[in-house]
Amino acid sequence: MLGGGLNPEALSNLPGNPLVVKYAPQLELLQKTSLNITHGGLNTTLESLSYGVPMVAIPVTDDQPGVAARIAWTKVGELVKLSSLNVDSMQKTVERVLKESSYKQNAVRLQKAIRRNEGVNRAVNIIEQAVLTKKPVINL
Repeated sequence: MLGGGLNPEALSNLPGNPLVVKYAPQLELLQKTSLNITHGGLNTTLESLSYGVPMVAIPVTDDQPGVAARIAWTKVGELVKLSSLNVDSMQKTVERVLKESSYKQNAVRLQKAIRRNEGVNRAVNIIEQAVLTKKPVINL
């Protein structure tokens, strides 16, 4: 999925035959996926957790490093630093998150906590508080 008004045709020669589109229905895709590779933005993270989907986060800027650190800390996924990103490390990280059932179990556990604690709005407050205080804010 592309942001910033980029044209999919500009990326037509990528290896591996990926599907590059301007828009994809993220919520519909999250209902059908086993893993979300994300920049670690708060909305995408909350949407992934709302569907119990584990993540591999590659943060770039703003709040993304903090959110990605919480993804790793809660063990609902892994953090890959942009500076150390390469094909081998990414492949191993994706395989680990897909194969180790604890990531999915933890994502489902947080999915249930989100539902139990007033949904996504409450989750936003919890994550923001955790990022700001760098401390656990709820007992799961």
